[in-house]
Amino acid sequence: MTGFLTRRLVNYLVLCLIATFLAYTLASLTFHPLDVLLTRNPPPSAETLAAKAHDLHLDEPVPARYFSWLGGVLHGDFGQTIDGAPITSELGRRVGVSLRLFLLGTVIGIVVGVLAGVIGAIRQYRFSDYLVTIASFVILSTPVFLLGLLLKQGALQINQAAGSNVLQFTGETTPNFTGGFWASFGDRVRHLIVPTLTIALGQIALYSRYQRSAMLDVLGSDFLRTARAKGLTRRKALFKHGMRTALIPMATLFAFGFGTLITGGVFTENLFSWYGMGDWLVYGIGQQDTNITATVTLFVAVCILVSGWLSDVLYSALDPRVRV
Repeated sequence: MTGFLTRRLVNYLVLCLIATFLAYTLASLTFHPLDVLLTRNPPPSAETLAAKAHDLHLDEPVPARYFSWLGGVLHGDFGQTIDGAPITSELGRRVGVSLRLFLLGTVIGIVVGVLAGVIGAIRQYRFSDYLVTIASFVILSTPVFLLGLLLKQGALQINQAAGSNVLQFTGETTPNFTGGFWASFGDRVRHLIVPTLTIALGQIALYSRYQRSAMLDVLGSDFLRTARAKGLTRRKALFKHGMRTALIPMATLFAFGFGTLITGGVFTENLFSWYGMGDWLVYGIGQQDTNITATVTLFVAVCILVSGWLSDVLYSALDPRVRV
């Protein structure tokens, strides 16, 4: 199994390099960062533009610029923005924002979605199955910004009923908040609940549909009947053998869904004023900033790399044939 996981890790590293190279090349060929400077009032002089072009290495071939940027990345330097601000100092904050917001929502969505899908398959065509199905389709058909607005209204009603701001839904923390560690932690949790619920509901609806279909495929399998014939109870046979088999095709969906969720969560970040990597990508494209675009692409590629590798570990744990 170690050899299999090592080979997969090497493959993901190569794909990560290819993804960042293509993103850097595409951004370099399509972006015109000096045009952004020309919109300023008063416009910069020709000497200033020439100096800025030299600082951005616009006079070098794209492959040379990419490998120069990559060399800096390997040493912890992600370059500078068009305005000359270091990207590395902003990167840590943005990564922390996105991971706090999306990692928790994804984990909750996967766990609850899988359980809802399994229960729906086991209780097929019963009231609980119809209830989960209808709720899932309603959530999936609702745009994320509308779902977020509805949850904000619900949080507002809860606050009014409680007579205090139990739930916060704007920003990561309360501005000018003062207090100890636990007070600050509680403030962050209150700001995290509503946006996390927005993400988790969409994930629950999505994964429950896939898991229900995967579970239905194995309910009539011979190995389940064999397990029952050997004396296992129905519950134990379903969860020990059926659910384990049904999770195998879901592992890839879990892995790669998380990487795309980070950049796809722009609406959620903007709606709740959480300025993470998705918001930064939109800003970088608007500013025609190649370094920001490449940095966000690298972050997403690494997230997919790690998630994909973890899915291979999950595959190996669920399916003994992979270890062979």
